[in-house]
Amino acid sequence: MHIEAKNISKVIKKKNILTNVGISLKKDKVYGLLGPNGAGKTSLFSILSGLNQPSQGEIYFDSKKVNELNFEARSKLGIIYLPQEPSVFRELTVKQNILAALEARNYKKIDNVNLLEKISLEFNLKKILSQKCNTLSGGQRRRVEIARAIALKPKLILLDEPFAGIDPLVINEIKDLIRNLKSKGIGILLSDHNVKATLDICDHIYVINSGEMIASGTPEQIIKNELVKEVYLGDVYS
Repeated sequence: MHIEAKNISKVIKKKNILTNVGISLKKDKVYGLLGPNGAGKTSLFSILSGLNQPSQGEIYFDSKKVNELNFEARSKLGIIYLPQEPSVFRELTVKQNILAALEARNYKKIDNVNLLEKISLEFNLKKILSQKCNTLSGGQRRRVEIARAIALKPKLILLDEPFAGIDPLVINEIKDLIRNLKSKGIGILLSDHNVKATLDICDHIYVINSGEMIASGTPEQIIKNELVKEVYLGDVYS
């Protein structure tokens, strides 16, 4: 799996939201997208997932141009977007949420039952399968959302603010889940304002500022980058 976005620009009401942004994502790697508020991170996620179209530029999935494919079509390719806002069906139980994702893939009924059992064990959801999702904690909800994503057989998961609203102790659980996704050969692109957790979990970091990609490299390289320190990190990691 290889997703590449080339020269992506987005203009809204004559305002440049993204300018000539490029990003390359491969399987079994965790990528981070860092930058200040309003830098263009969520806009890039929306374009990669097919929710929005770029004003210019190309997006390739395994060398095939996919600009014309919408959100649903890209989901079927294996590009799954988990926004910061809750994406579970709040009035349904955990079990019903996972089954809904499985049924979307048109598995046989017996396969759905077996996969539900496997996923609920893997994500430690057995004890809360009968709970409605509007009663879950932030960490539990995140686990359910990622479990639903796994049910869709993803090749790339876009995680927007996966650590937001999560207790510090639970952050390590989410990081372990992300490592588990990586071990399955899934590519992950995440964006979060928890810089420490993001740097800790990622293999490669992209930094965006004012709609432009200003740096790309390993966490160690990003921490030492003078421009990144100037516009985003400050001297915290010096």
